[in-house]
Amino acid sequence: MTTLTEKFHSGGFLVTEANGRRSRDVGTILSGAGVVLTGTVLAKITVGTASSAAFAGNTGSGAMGAVTLSAGAKPGVYKLVIIEPATDAGKFAVEDPDGIIIGTGTVAVAFSAGGLAFTLADATDFIAGDGFNITVAAGSGKYVPYDPTGADGRQIAAAILWGTGRDSIDATSADQSVTLIVRAAEINISELVWGAGVTTDAHKTAALASLAALGVIGR
Repeated sequence: MTTLTEKFHSGGFLVTEANGRRSRDVGTILSGAGVVLTGTVLAKITVGTASSAAFAGNTGSGAMGAVTLSAGAKPGVYKLVIIEPATDAGKFAVEDPDGIIIGTGTVAVAFSAGGLAFTLADATDFIAGDGFNITVAAGSGKYVPYDPTGADGRQIAAAILWGTGRDSIDATSADQSVTLIVRAAEINISELVWGAGVTTDAHKTAALASLAALGVIGR
């Protein structure tokens, strides 16, 4: 006897959705995401790379090292300003794109706060008011499987792959346009598909909370 295995159906995880197409949206699965099954919990890439530029007219000539991003980084322009000059040292404050001070640091000492990590090197001493703009680019807005260990937006669940009329989509080597559930829906939790980065119930709980905030309610 031949054994048949039922595959995932487009929208098979749905319990209810809003009238018309209000629950749905069209999005793009990012190239490199691999084969993504219908019902997979997705996240949107909202944060890109970071770059820095010294204020025009800085007295100090120390250079900003590479800026590493982690969870909590926001797209936009951060400002680093020297607040307490000192010989071969000095204190600075870092303000995020919303004008909130995320931390203070010391020249030539590694800094890490608010999703940014870097070291501001010392050369000619900085004076008060010297500083740098640190620009965090916006992400592509494309979707990948939710991964709680990410730092570019993939750590926040934002949608569920409704499907394309097939049981999966292959985004191994090219972007793929798909239909998503992004709002105003009830879903069957047992029918969801989780990416490889989801390894604990706590990861799933966090994702379901993010979806609930969008009006996508797990049942």
